[in-house]
Amino acid sequence: MRLALILGMAMSLVGSASALAQGTSTFALANELGSVLGAEKGCGLKFNQDAIKAFIEAKVKADDMKFPSLLSTMSQGAAWRLGEMSESEKTAYCAQVGRVARTFKFVGN
Repeated sequence: MRLALILGMAMSLVGSASALAQGTSTFALANELGSVLGAEKGCGLKFNQDAIKAFIEAKVKADDMKFPSLLSTMSQGAAWRLGEMSESEKTAYCAQVGRVARTFKFVGN
């Protein structure tokens, strides 16, 4: 049920070509950041909250009202997906999430 809700929300966001054309950078950033943040628990990481705030300040427009809901949907989807991954897929996914997290100072070296 939860997966159906998440997928339904994601599909509704993607479904509108005009909305995507207007908010491509919002959608891409929320998708990419959601993939990282949604993996925090599943990959055994603990993110620096101040670094996340700094990232948002630097990358997201202050008046972007779409970003929070998109990020929430993408983060929930990533967290769910981690539970469905094979061991090898999860290893690869978490290895790259860790690298990205270190790059943006979400975690220490």
